[in-house]
Amino acid sequence: MDIKKLQEFMELVGRLKHMKRTGWVHKNVSDPETIAGHMYRMAILSFLVNNDENLDTVKIMQMSLIHDLAECIVGDITPHCGIPPDVKHKLEDEAMENICKLLGDRGLTILEIFREYEKQETPEAKYVKDLDRLDLIMQAYEYEKRDNIPGKLEEFFSANGKIGHPFIKKLASEITATRQALCSNSTSSI
Repeated sequence: MDIKKLQEFMELVGRLKHMKRTGWVHKNVSDPETIAGHMYRMAILSFLVNNDENLDTVKIMQMSLIHDLAECIVGDITPHCGIPPDVKHKLEDEAMENICKLLGDRGLTILEIFREYEKQETPEAKYVKDLDRLDLIMQAYEYEKRDNIPGKLEEFFSANGKIGHPFIKKLASEITATRQALCSNSTSSI
């Protein structure tokens, strides 16, 4: 493996430790999470995969750590950025190709896992997408609680209805119920 290319790869990945997630920035959330922080929690949540589901837990963890890697080049593109989804996917795929070229043969595996996630055709890709949505819901709840702004990040909770996996759906419902109680308590104490 070319050491100079590996160093370049490390610098690219390092950007994610400092890049704030766009949705939170647009909502003026103070001290918003970074892309790396988001990917890290998703990877940790991959340990919750039930062994009897025949899901590849290693692939789920890898996919969680790879799914937003292209953002170190293209940034965190959200629907509010005005970029059509097909253009976003093309930009991200090109970025991933460039990133993966730095890693020789190992890059091919990363690119393959990224494309599997993007296609959303495998159970693992769908599970990771659900983890992505779960993390969004949890993060919105945490910000509402931390900043004492119950109900102000409502739009992020729409992800709840898109979760398909039963266990992740149950977790998301519990977070939402806890949030609703927080919102109710804050309006009743006014």
